[in-house]
Amino acid sequence: MSKVIESEVKSLFSAPTFDRRAFVVTSLGAGFALAVLPVSAQTITTPADGLVAGEVKIPVAGGEMVAYRAMPATGGNFPVILVVSEIWGAHEHIRDVARRFAKLGYFAVAPELFARQGDAKAMADVQALIRDIVAKTPDAQVMADLDAVVAYAKATGKADGTSVGVTGFCWGGRIALMYAAHNPELDAAVAWYGPTARSYFPGDRTPLDVAATTKVPVLGLYGGADGGIPNESVEKYFAALKAAGNAGSAFVIYPETPHAFHADYRPTYRKDKAEDGWKRAVEWFKQHLA
Repeated sequence: MSKVIESEVKSLFSAPTFDRRAFVVTSLGAGFALAVLPVSAQTITTPADGLVAGEVKIPVAGGEMVAYRAMPATGGNFPVILVVSEIWGAHEHIRDVARRFAKLGYFAVAPELFARQGDAKAMADVQALIRDIVAKTPDAQVMADLDAVVAYAKATGKADGTSVGVTGFCWGGRIALMYAAHNPELDAAVAWYGPTARSYFPGDRTPLDVAATTKVPVLGLYGGADGGIPNESVEKYFAALKAAGNAGSAFVIYPETPHAFHADYRPTYRKDKAEDGWKRAVEWFKQHLA
């Protein structure tokens, strides 16, 4: 990649030029997103015993962003994992994932990244949600907010601010890929079925567009029967990483597996693939955040 293009890619994320509107969402509330109800009987619930877990407010551009934070109740210097939601926002499933990481000794934070645009959890119409909230949430805003989450974690005195990973699902999987390009100090990223050749906000780049500047080790977990993310687009993204010298990244495409196979609250859940993916994700962070 030429120096000019590399400079353009870096400048894309360098300054939060988004509209610093008032925050629509100031509290997470409880439960699952309206659009995913009713949840499946197989839904996993991770108890908060042994943890400090709950809602926190994080200073960001324009005010405070609400987030869910979970960490062990004793000890300190915990590695940090940012947990990025699907389009539904930081609803109960995402909070549960944060608790799962906290049980493993991490300082996990799931920010409500749509807080300025609207309450994603309260919308039942998926197309309206994408049009009115997701498509109006620019990468520049999200990258700046995730930077603020990392700064918050460091400031608590409980987290190891030099050991940071990010994981995300669907929309959040794409954000994990974009944040891996944005923050070279990140230690690792795990993207669960995150689109590699798509953007949502007009003018934003795709993960493939920034693959050549991504030096962070990325693990991708994808379904072979995902109708919205062609296998070829996944293979092309990881080939671009490798071509740019990022040989430490890896991906898995599970045959005959749908999108959202980790989402235990939905009919798309595939227990064996989800458990295998979780094991791989945990090992990835253990390896890179040590």
